[in-house]
Amino acid sequence: MAKTRIAVTIETDLLERLDELVALEHFPNRSQAIERALAEKLQRLRRTRLGRESSKLDPAKERALADEGLASEATEWPEY
Repeated sequence: MAKTRIAVTIETDLLERLDELVALEHFPNRSQAIERALAEKLQRLRRTRLGRESSKLDPAKERALADEGLASEATEWPEY
């Protein structure tokens, strides 16, 4: 996968904590630590959005629709 170099500004104490993790060999270097942290955060946000959208569903209505689909032998989806 292609990579792009960027410059970021972060708080000094955050950088010091990051450097400690690199020194303890939790990460090979700063770049990989930041890349992994960003990827994990983006994945978490994606799951949070899915949960938020799922919570908007009406469980009783969804169950009725599922039961209707299981009970019928229709070859097409019903129109809603």
